[in-house]
Amino acid sequence: MYSVDKTVEVWRNRLYDISWYMRNLNEFIAREANKEDNCTGRFWEGRFKSQALLDEQAVLSCMMYVDLNPIRAKMAKSLQGSDFTSIQERIQHYKKQSTSENTEQITPQPKQLMAFGSNANNQTIPFKLLDYLELADWSGRHFDPKKRGAICKTQPKILVELGIETAVWLEAVHNFRRQYSNFAGQPSALRQCAHQHQQSWYRGVG
Repeated sequence: MYSVDKTVEVWRNRLYDISWYMRNLNEFIAREANKEDNCTGRFWEGRFKSQALLDEQAVLSCMMYVDLNPIRAKMAKSLQGSDFTSIQERIQHYKKQSTSENTEQITPQPKQLMAFGSNANNQTIPFKLLDYLELADWSGRHFDPKKRGAICKTQPKILVELGIETAVWLEAVHNFRRQYSNFAGQPSALRQCAHQHQQSWYRGVG
C-alpha cells in the first residue's frame, strides 16, 4: 500500500509539472526527428513558453498567432496551404462536409478539435467558426500586402463585438509572444492579475 501511495504521489506531481511533461515530450520528438534526419541535437529552438490567457481577446489572438505562423514565416501563401495547422484542418473539414444534408443549421467541425460555438456553451470556443475564418483571412492579408484581394477596411465581426482596435489586434497577432510575458490579456485583466499576485506591473499593460 505504501508503494502504491508513493507511486500515485510521483504521478500526481508530474501531472502538475508542465516542465517535466515538456522535457519528456521534447526529448521524444528530438530522438525521432534525429533518427529520421540522421543527425543529432535539439529539435526545438528554445524552451517552451507558458502563458496564461486571461480573457477572450487573449484566447483569440493566441489562436490566431499560431494559425498564421506558416504565413508569417512565408512557409505558406494561404490558410488552406498552411500544413499541420488547426485552421487548415477546420477549413478542409468545412469544405468537405458543408454540402451534407444534415448540416443545414450546424456548421460542421472536426471532432478532434474543440468546436467553435458561443458564450452560452462553456464547452466550446466562444466564437463562431465562420467569423473566425473571416478574421483569419483578413489578418493574414496584412502580413502580405501584395497578396491577391483587397484588404477590407471594415473590421471583422469578432473584433467589433469584442471592441478590439485594428492596430491593437494586428500587433498582438504579429508579436504575441514578445508582447506578453507569463500572462496575456487586455490591460484591465493584466492589472487585476498583477494585483492578485501582489505585483505592480505585467508586460502588455502599456
